Amino acid sequence: MSQARNVDVAIIGGGTAGMVAWRQARKHTDSVVLIEAERFGTTCARVGCMPSKLLIAAAEAAHQSAHARRFGIETGPVKINGPAVMARVRRHRDRFVNGVLKTIENIPEADRLMGRARFLDRHLLDIEGLGQVHAERIVIATGSSSFIPAPLRSAGSRLITSDTVFDWKDLPESIAVFGPGVIGLELGQALARLGVRIRMFGLGGELGGLRDPEIRKLALKHFGDEFPLDPDAQVNEIAETDGGVQISFDDADGDEATEQFDWLLATTGRRPNVDGLDLEKAGLKLDERGVPVFDPYTLQCGNSPIFIAGDVNNERPLLHEAADEGRIAGANAGRWPEVQTGLRRAPISVVFSDPQIASVGRSIEQVDEHCRGCFSIGSVSFSNQGRSRVMGRARGLLRVYGEHGSGLFMGAEMLGPAAEHIAHLLAWAVQNRMTVSQMLDMPYYHPVIEEGLRTALHDLNHRLKAGPERPGDCMDCGPGV
Repeated sequence: MSQARNVDVAIIGGGTAGMVAWRQARKHTDSVVLIEAERFGTTCARVGCMPSKLLIAAAEAAHQSAHARRFGIETGPVKINGPAVMARVRRHRDRFVNGVLKTIENIPEADRLMGRARFLDRHLLDIEGLGQVHAERIVIATGSSSFIPAPLRSAGSRLITSDTVFDWKDLPESIAVFGPGVIGLELGQALARLGVRIRMFGLGGELGGLRDPEIRKLALKHFGDEFPLDPDAQVNEIAETDGGVQISFDDADGDEATEQFDWLLATTGRRPNVDGLDLEKAGLKLDERGVPVFDPYTLQCGNSPIFIAGDVNNERPLLHEAADEGRIAGANAGRWPEVQTGLRRAPISVVFSDPQIASVGRSIEQVDEHCRGCFSIGSVSFSNQGRSRVMGRARGLLRVYGEHGSGLFMGAEMLGPAAEHIAHLLAWAVQNRMTVSQMLDMPYYHPVIEEGLRTALHDLNHRLKAGPERPGDCMDCGPGV
């Protein structure tokens, strides 16, 4: 057996967290290797946030064209060119991927290892086909993969995930979507608006990651009006057929129904890529998923010189969080044995559906626990909000949470227009520990959707007994708002 290569830091995984960790570790030592099992690049660019937004953009264009008549504009029948839609998705997707790969090429070739890594002990890695690497410190950044429950595997060759859907050359005629979470809701609605017949099945009532019962109830109505959606479906049988996949389920009346689809799209969550790492040989304490127990502020696994970052730890599986974790883990691995806490930003998530969904700060359950019930909720409906009505997007609800006594803004959930933008304003407020009164002191232009946010904050401030009752239903047009 050849002698092991000795390095200061080894990073397992060449995605977002791994690449950022490599750059951070290099600030402290030149002896760093980046190890990738399959292919370098990011989930976001290949199969995640970017290609999905390309499909959503096409769906939005089709939907707006089909509904232009409400503005007095006649467009004629909308025709969907499936091959052209998917060609654009793949073309721009490939540009995003190539941009990431160019970043990888800046890493010296000798410091990029292509092979599957597994632990032999706390410092020794076996790299399949390449020999062994002895590392003083290790960062695990192996990402995650689509999780497919066993019953869905009955769809056989007609089973797909979000990892493969963007390679389609054309749009299918029909698809069953299992899992109305963030990915399922985005892809399912986009496909429906592009003329694909869909039916969405869920389990346990989950919908778009929503936690606030009032927001979830309204979201279920809006999306259920657009396509068949059962967030807690009773599915009796799934079977592959010559023409696709056949699904038997109980309909809304409790009667058994059977439908045939071209494909079954599983968007049932993701699981950490820890299989095959032999983590038990590293002497780490593992949780029930086989993931090392770690400090979320330092990303250190116990007291070991091993760190974990990105989707593999399932702490906050979002690109900007993976980058932040890569910075923290890489810097700590590089400067070891000095370990420092890193900046963890205010929680923020966005679902690019229509209406959009956004969550910021603490969920309603977390606020209740943190404040021990001493909190209030302010709200605004977008059904009569001025700018929303102008745009023909007057749908949705925003609920904001504040703590009694301190008046601190704690979090929010929203279903409505421009949620992606309002979420950022609210996340900044959470991170800066602003009170609701301070948020109301900020400027609000007219006419903008953000005036609806001001209405909700007025309502919350009054309920916190920190301000007067909010103005009446003036559609943000009158004085004194």
